[in-house]
Amino acid sequence: MTNRIGMNLLLWGTEIDPSLFPVLEQIKAAGYDGVEVPIFDTNPSHWEPWRKKLDELELDRVAVTINGPDHHQISADPSMRHKTLERNKMALECAQVLGSSLLTGPYHSALGVFTGSKSSADENKWAAENLFALAAHAQQLNITLGLEYLNRFESYLVSCTDELIDLVDRINHPHCKIMFDSFHANIEETKLGDAIRKIGYRLVHVQLSENNRGTLGTGHVDFKDILTALADINYQGMISIEAFSSKLSAANIWRNMFDTEMQLVKDSIQYLKSI
Repeated sequence: MTNRIGMNLLLWGTEIDPSLFPVLEQIKAAGYDGVEVPIFDTNPSHWEPWRKKLDELELDRVAVTINGPDHHQISADPSMRHKTLERNKMALECAQVLGSSLLTGPYHSALGVFTGSKSSADENKWAAENLFALAAHAQQLNITLGLEYLNRFESYLVSCTDELIDLVDRINHPHCKIMFDSFHANIEETKLGDAIRKIGYRLVHVQLSENNRGTLGTGHVDFKDILTALADINYQGMISIEAFSSKLSAANIWRNMFDTEMQLVKDSIQYLKSI
């Protein structure tokens, strides 16, 4: 495996500020090539010291963002859709300051918001329209969108590979692509490797997460199958490790399945390199 390996900073919670700079140094020392940086603060100036620190450590970076209930891109309210588009454009501006060529995540719709039924024709249309406009803005900044589907318990617009491919193909913009998260795929797909092969050329980012969000190799996700499929499609992007703890309340994890964050960081990359 020659792909760069990254670590998602949500393992340390949602306070993404310079207090995490020592953690970046530890991640670098553990052998990682980059980090996933969650964009919650959409003030571009907030990310200037981050770019400086990441450049200093020679760490690659991938920006990731989510939308909560206050920013729902498929809302029936046009003002909400407009507000969400503008917010996500600001997230793109932050990604540019950070130095990321990607903005990844499930920002196609709001996390944890449901209507009690599958997405409607109008919701699918609003998603495609808004995301096309967002991709056009991303193109101006030389950034590509990497859309992520979540499992059925967290999102309803898209919750599997086929649905996300349909959405991205409907958007039909060269700067709108797909990312793959093994946690959600482990719930929704029959075979993870086949899902990756189906995504194919659309794949721009990968998150590896154990079924329990703990240390890679301690659960039942078939990471060998995933890596084989990535090799089959000649995937050249970053492979990031994503794990959560009780510090991320939105994940509803109230028990830690590791001794310390850095132990998980070290054990996960060692496992990944071993296979």
